[in-house]
Amino acid sequence: MVHEMIDGTYRQTNLTNESPEYLAKREEVRLAEIELMRQRERVAELRRRLPLGAAIQDYEFLEGPTALDGDEPIRTVRLSELFTAPGRALVIYQMMFGKKQTTPCPMCTAWVDGMNGVAHHLGQNLDVAIVAAADPVTLRTHARNRGWNRLRLLSAGESTFKYDLGSEDREGNQDSTVSVFNRDEDGTIQHFYSGHPRLGPDVEDRGIDELTPIWNFMDLTPQGRGTFEASLDYGTKVHAIGR
Repeated sequence: MVHEMIDGTYRQTNLTNESPEYLAKREEVRLAEIELMRQRERVAELRRRLPLGAAIQDYEFLEGPTALDGDEPIRTVRLSELFTAPGRALVIYQMMFGKKQTTPCPMCTAWVDGMNGVAHHLGQNLDVAIVAAADPVTLRTHARNRGWNRLRLLSAGESTFKYDLGSEDREGNQDSTVSVFNRDEDGTIQHFYSGHPRLGPDVEDRGIDELTPIWNFMDLTPQGRGTFEASLDYGTKVHAIGR
């Protein structure tokens, strides 16, 4: 066994010069991490036990070809067509881009960067798509710049999808949202869950942190997450990992 209990403490390293104070505080952190893990599992269980959600219409979206090197043809695709097999959930990330949000949201872009990187893993168990208010060509141009080659990229077009799911207001102001859907055996599509960054009046931007590892990595460090916000271009602030 690589790690074991020593003097009542579950050691994380084999360093011999760690002070008793450090070891005691590290053990306190370990126990808190277990508590946090169990709380996350409790929230996930509560989410899974949500009652049957509202039946929703089979919204229409606009989608370009699978390959990103061109934008034609643009076709109409329905929400029901985003489910690739029975018994699979559909997760849609609604990014802030289009209408009043004329430039891509940097935070949304960071989220989708990460989703593209793990899309082939997610695809083993669920279906994933990105929806924006932007027209297909504008969305795909941004996707090419970011290398989003593993995700279905959809424009909401003229549909009320984003408004109905709370990621857009009547004036066209955008919000980031993650929405989950199920499809019954009879083909009925039901809303299962939606989440937004804002959890309440006093929690403005922590609601979907779990969708990206960025801030969780920062929370491992002595400096923490600070006031970091994602950017479309870090310029001279870019630091290569490991250099």
